[in-house]
Amino acid sequence: MDLLKIVLLFMTIVWFIFSFVFADGNSEKGKAFFNDPLFAGARAGKSCSSCHPEGKGLDKPGSKKEFSIMGERQSGIDESVNFCIVHALKGSALNPQSEDMVNIISYIRSLRDGK
Repeated sequence: MDLLKIVLLFMTIVWFIFSFVFADGNSEKGKAFFNDPLFAGARAGKSCSSCHPEGKGLDKPGSKKEFSIMGERQSGIDESVNFCIVHALKGSALNPQSEDMVNIISYIRSLRDGK
């Protein structure tokens, strides 16, 4: 009986980890965030789409691993998103593993795919 509980617990933990790690995110929610001037506590009165209407200029970031924004380097798309949130939108950086971050990255990647 104890072995069965351990195996079930282990399988549940493995399922949870894999479902989170391989989650694609919700690009529709990400699109809503992208257009929301209050996203991430933004105080600048603008949204991501203010600088990138309809995703303009974001067709390649979905496939890049290193970025340079305003002369500063970011080592991932999550760092780039947070850089823009903090500097352009005057908001608060997101936790890179948060659902909001996963969703907005999913939307940005969908732009690369032409969706």
